[in-house]
Amino acid sequence: MGEGRGPLAGVRVVEFGGIGPCPFCGMLLRQMGAEVLRIDRGAYSGALPIPARFDFLNSGKTRLQLDLKDEAARSRALDIIGAADVVIEGFRPAVMERLGLGPEECLARNPRLVYGRVTGWGREGPLADEAGHDITYIALTGALASIGPAGGAPVPPLNLVGDFAGGALYLAFGIAAALASVRGGGRGQVVDAAMVDGAAHLMTFIYGLRQAGIWSLERGANPADGGSPFYGVYATADGRWLAVAAAEMTFRRAFVTGLGLAPEIADEGEDRANWPRLRVVIAQAVARRGRDEWCELFAGRDACVAPVLDLDEAPGHPHAAARGLFVEEDGCIRPAAAPRFSDGTTAPPARDAAQLLARWGVVSQ
Repeated sequence: MGEGRGPLAGVRVVEFGGIGPCPFCGMLLRQMGAEVLRIDRGAYSGALPIPARFDFLNSGKTRLQLDLKDEAARSRALDIIGAADVVIEGFRPAVMERLGLGPEECLARNPRLVYGRVTGWGREGPLADEAGHDITYIALTGALASIGPAGGAPVPPLNLVGDFAGGALYLAFGIAAALASVRGGGRGQVVDAAMVDGAAHLMTFIYGLRQAGIWSLERGANPADGGSPFYGVYATADGRWLAVAAAEMTFRRAFVTGLGLAPEIADEGEDRANWPRLRVVIAQAVARRGRDEWCELFAGRDACVAPVLDLDEAPGHPHAAARGLFVEEDGCIRPAAAPRFSDGTTAPPARDAAQLLARWGVVSQ
């Protein structure tokens, strides 16, 4: 079996088993070429009650079961960490410290270690010890309040903004930055990624618009939240949906022309007072054809129109096929690794834990 290839090839990662952002981060690091050893405190059964072949976040990782309440197992974990480059964990504050596996102990054993930790609320503040999930973290940042239809309730954007964007991606970026520092001669350090921090940071652009006086607190009343009639989704004749992002005037004119509407409608969109009326006009026009018929009509027009595809449709789209957006492994279709590198990336093979640790120079027990 070949080794991993990519910008993180040769990097050794210890992931303490959990759910959500931590395993997603471990998946990213592995897809970038790192070797990932996942330590589970009990018999591994996956984060969800699904067959292991569908547990995409953890597939391909080498797994080791250690009862971290046992002193010998904790000593074993420290030996492994001594040979690693990165540790990632997603437990609530102080859990790893109580186990004797916190940053102080691990960095004492391995001064060049990058210790990555992801929490919901962070390690300081009145909510630090409180339980939560994606929706509660993004609720505090202004993100949740900004998403949803006009006159309706806020809509949870799956668990993408908190768990995976605000948590896993910021943790992975922090780890990559810290590794670059270590490889440049710097010391090992702790990367503290809180989902509430990342979700707030993702809202940087919107906070700027709000304070500039050009973003309304009312949902569905802004250019990029579905308020503009030229930026949103419309029902088609076949009960499907068409996504429209004709924000700039060039695209707007191409969109209006493709719909067969009067050209001046594009200019009328400059006045927000016209938005409710224009939305009705556009909705009526879009409802006259099916989704795929519209997509065929708009092909090559640069009108910023796309079909709203469901999870079963998306892998079969011609652009997805041409781009290799999805891959098939073990009879399963899953999204391909991202981003891509000119030198290519290959995730290293999963190994028997004993074999992997022997490669790392950790003596068997």
